Amino acid sequence: MPLTRRKFIQKSALATAASLAAPRFFSPANAAVASSPAPAPVTASTLPQLPPIPPLPAIPAIPAPLPLGSVPLGDPANYPEAKMDFPIDQGVFEPTWDSIAHHYPAKDIAWLREAKFGIWVHFGPQAAGQSGDWYARRLYQEGTPAYRNHLRDFGHPSETGYMDVLHTWNPSALDPAALVQLYRDAGARFLIIQGVHHDQFDNWNSKYQPWNSVNLGPKRDILGAWQKAVRAQGLHFGVTFHHDYGWFWYQSAFAADHTDAQGKLGVPYDGARLTLADGVGKWWEGFDPRLLYTVNMREYAGIYNAYDRTGSGPPTGIYTNHQAYGRWYATWWALRIMDVLEKYDPDFIYTDGNSTQPFSGDNTGMGFKCDATQRVLAHFFNRTAARRGQVDTFAIIKHHEPVNGIVNTAESKFPDGIKTDQPWIGESQVGDWFYGPNFIYDSGMVIRHVLECVSRDGAVAICVPIRPDGSLEDASKTMLAEIGQWMKINGDGIYGSKAWTKLGEGMRRLPTGALSRRQASFVFTNEDFRFTVGKDGALYAYCMTVPETGASLKITSLGATAAALPAPIKSVSLLGSDAKLTWTQEADGLAITCPDTTALKSVIGFKIV
Repeated sequence: MPLTRRKFIQKSALATAASLAAPRFFSPANAAVASSPAPAPVTASTLPQLPPIPPLPAIPAIPAPLPLGSVPLGDPANYPEAKMDFPIDQGVFEPTWDSIAHHYPAKDIAWLREAKFGIWVHFGPQAAGQSGDWYARRLYQEGTPAYRNHLRDFGHPSETGYMDVLHTWNPSALDPAALVQLYRDAGARFLIIQGVHHDQFDNWNSKYQPWNSVNLGPKRDILGAWQKAVRAQGLHFGVTFHHDYGWFWYQSAFAADHTDAQGKLGVPYDGARLTLADGVGKWWEGFDPRLLYTVNMREYAGIYNAYDRTGSGPPTGIYTNHQAYGRWYATWWALRIMDVLEKYDPDFIYTDGNSTQPFSGDNTGMGFKCDATQRVLAHFFNRTAARRGQVDTFAIIKHHEPVNGIVNTAESKFPDGIKTDQPWIGESQVGDWFYGPNFIYDSGMVIRHVLECVSRDGAVAICVPIRPDGSLEDASKTMLAEIGQWMKINGDGIYGSKAWTKLGEGMRRLPTGALSRRQASFVFTNEDFRFTVGKDGALYAYCMTVPETGASLKITSLGATAAALPAPIKSVSLLGSDAKLTWTQEADGLAITCPDTTALKSVIGFKIV
């Protein structure tokens, strides 16, 4: 008999209570769910304790590299999904998509809908390159801006590579408490915080990756400082993990200059030549380069001929000669996430890529095909139930089909229409994901991007790049302050809102891509509106510009003959203004005469009841 929601919650609560008394790990051998405000800090004395997470197995023997581009990738269809065996927390969630979908309580994430607007803290040592995103890969690609910047600031990558950047990086101005206050004042109600990017550098006191922020560079638990600051402000936060495809992303570190412009033609970069033994007597003694740069995969045609040489996306395929390493790598990937879950108790986790999940065998999930993702999620949700008495956490798995507990994203864009089949976050970067010079910091483009997402039923997270020393540019601080002022006036139509039956009207929409000059200079007209329904039940109509005082507006979707509302309009007010509006619901639209708008910025909003 199918469970009713009431019976399911009762059954889940009983199962959760029972699991607290049961052995805490679930493995193949022994093979209250709700939404909530930000959780109270968990202390060691109150947290149900797990047995120690297991040590990382030794790296298996790596076969000697074969000639470049000589090995075809295997067809994922010919490889069954490997079943991983690293231990996970026991509970009602088992490591299958069916179990996760069945036991997670609801499609919507109540706290995410309420929060709506967040800041994406995309910060780590790659900021030191001042070259935008993917610096740690591109510094090894001769002729790129990152390569040239690295030559200028650090030296040739055959002699001074990314590991040396890690050694010297020192974000001494980084003050998470001050930044979180700034973000909260800007209207943010959650943060997405980078745990580890493709560069394999863990921004926390990592048990499984010695190349981390406590051992090197700042010698500071950066993630721990962010967690403390976020919880002090009563906000939610998630941690991102981009390291699943670091093993092919880093293959440029095994290459060499292809010209003699620097007198280094054919001289291998540091990733190709350094071993653990080479570190004896040096600052990196005891740090295995394979745990940073991974291992040489350039024998695969899909890497050498496509991704490595041209920079185009890697094709789908399996690393046929590296399956033992793939199993080890997937275990390493998972244990690092579980380490963060145990130490920092985030409200969500995030994985990157253009595959349906890490280690799918397809696209960025290429190389190895296994169920590591399902095992991590089962562990995460069972652990949440044990800690909080309910499951109010979720996972962002990009491009995954709609499944309860999984949130998707729209990176640097937004859907064409309203999207309600699964919760989603429109994530976009001001300038680029990592810091670079000469970015455009414009509050209007950010506000309009927020409205493009919220009107389509999404949440929003904006990356405001942090400089290498951990500080923000003055222009970005001004931008954040202006966003906060706008949100104070217009937030009733943002926080807790949902999409209306139409996302808006007017032919113009904000260009997609990184938020930069193109978006800042884009011109909307008085005919361009975006709609939301506030949690108070009112309809909010945002004009995507600020009309002149006395301008006549007409919202055609709200005409009397359109019958789009359940009853005739009773009142219309301009957010941020005490002036009484002149308005009429005519047959062909809601006609509004704008009062004095000189004090309003970027976008104006109307509350319609």
